Amino acid sequence: MTAAEMVDQLKSLGLESYKNTIKKHGIPEPLFGVKIEELKKIQKRIKKDYRLALELYDTGIYDAMYLAGLIADDKKMTKKDLKHWVEQATCKALLQYTIAWVAAGSDHGYELALEWIDSKKENFALAGWSILGGLVSITPDEELDLGELKKLLDRVKNTIHKEPDAVRYAMNGFVISLGSYVKDLTQAGILVGKEIGKVTVDMGDTACKVPFSPDYIQKVVTRGTVGKKRATVKC
Repeated sequence: MTAAEMVDQLKSLGLESYKNTIKKHGIPEPLFGVKIEELKKIQKRIKKDYRLALELYDTGIYDAMYLAGLIADDKKMTKKDLKHWVEQATCKALLQYTIAWVAAGSDHGYELALEWIDSKKENFALAGWSILGGLVSITPDEELDLGELKKLLDRVKNTIHKEPDAVRYAMNGFVISLGSYVKDLTQAGILVGKEIGKVTVDMGDTACKVPFSPDYIQKVVTRGTVGKKRATVKC
């Protein structure tokens, strides 16, 4: 299937009501309003297609760009591909989810994340912190550099309230992921979350709220699932 044929299919699946909903969450035109459940059905059929994913992303249509992340062959993605995706992202959702998911599954995620969180460009910093949150959720603890992650946790504590809204949200998410998925850093995550306090982010015309990281991590502790890794960050 070509990218043009897939775009035609996506257009036929679009719903005006869903389109209006996600526009409130900062998703810009062009978009069709295809529900995630429909995109997942396409993903199940295609599985992975590196070339099609690149072509879909370059359409600039949100639904196609989101689908590109679902069907991307992460291991084939190059640093150049991932940087291009960040540069062409049309909204923060693509940076925080789609790109972060694909980068976390690639061979370049950790390296790029550490590079991008130092960037003065908000898009790259947002993607970088989101990648880190995804990586700790799927990587066995023995393969993680716990010392480096602890330094990053301290960095969040010292700088989070100085960052732009979207980056603050991603940094808060990193604290939650670290405390939830890395056993040896669970208590550190809770303590840092308490020191940070409530993280305020403008969520626009939505009912969405920023999770309070200590409470979130404690719920994971209570249900006994701390350190239980995910098979994939894509959803």
